[in-house]
Amino acid sequence: MGYRSVSPANKSLAVAVTNSKKLISHVAALRPRQWTKNLVVFAAPLFAFSITLQSLIGSLLAFILFCCASSGFYLINDIADVESDRQHPIKCHRPIAAELVKIPVAIGMAVALLGIALSIGWLRSPQLGATITAYTLLQIAYNLRLKRMVILDIGAIATGFVLRALAGAAATDIVLSAWFILCTAMLALFLGVEKRKAELRLTQIKGNKPRAVLKRYSLPLLNRMENVVSTGTVVTYALWSAGPYLHGASTSWMLVTLPFVLYGIFRYQLLSDPHDIGNHSDNLEQGGRSERPEELLLKDLPILVTVMGWILTCFTILWLNKQGIIA
Repeated sequence: MGYRSVSPANKSLAVAVTNSKKLISHVAALRPRQWTKNLVVFAAPLFAFSITLQSLIGSLLAFILFCCASSGFYLINDIADVESDRQHPIKCHRPIAAELVKIPVAIGMAVALLGIALSIGWLRSPQLGATITAYTLLQIAYNLRLKRMVILDIGAIATGFVLRALAGAAATDIVLSAWFILCTAMLALFLGVEKRKAELRLTQIKGNKPRAVLKRYSLPLLNRMENVVSTGTVVTYALWSAGPYLHGASTSWMLVTLPFVLYGIFRYQLLSDPHDIGNHSDNLEQGGRSERPEELLLKDLPILVTVMGWILTCFTILWLNKQGIIA
């Protein structure tokens, strides 16, 4: 019985396909979808009405460095949780849990990414380097302890967003309004509470064993926390957009954007509503996406339209302000 030989062209094609799959797996391990969280660094020039080439380049650098740092910690987190992830119905498909990326390789990638973020950050400016260092220390504390401590886990997530905003300011030499920083913190706390609420409700529906920190939460508690932080988000944003009289935006016309913020918060609450998730099977997957804010931003059309409308309105107000048409 004869054997068919494999031509060099077919071998090359097979090698190329294998290498392509490996590359895709290694990129997926960095969780590029979650890089949308790092877009907060662009808020500094936008909220300060300082849209220049220099500020955009600085924000882009901060964005890249935070993508490196956050991906480094995603790798470390996946390595630490590899055994529990393999028991999870969704997380078992992550590249490290699925053994598509070897742990020694993942460790090397994490060290390289964190080294790049820290070294370039300090070279750019002491302020940017200190912010990325603070983010690094926060993530170490979060992975070692804080993610298992009730309330402090949500606070750590919110602090990460505030540090991203401060990094954008440090990279562009922009001084941020105190109202903007408070609004960022409130919004980040809101997203953190909604994330925990979705995790808890989906765990109850599917009958999965909850993580240790989820056992300390309850839906009534999370609903009360949600009321506080959602109110805080709206109030601090309104105070910032009221204008220079309250040391906020450079023009009080930013109040025009308040309806977008209100609708976005209400829409997010709708998607994470326990009654909506639990009693409508077609909303189970969509409601579960409030566990993953980056997917809501990219896949929920009303929220995407709201964000785009907010950005377009902000740029319109900025242009009119620069032209002297509005004050």
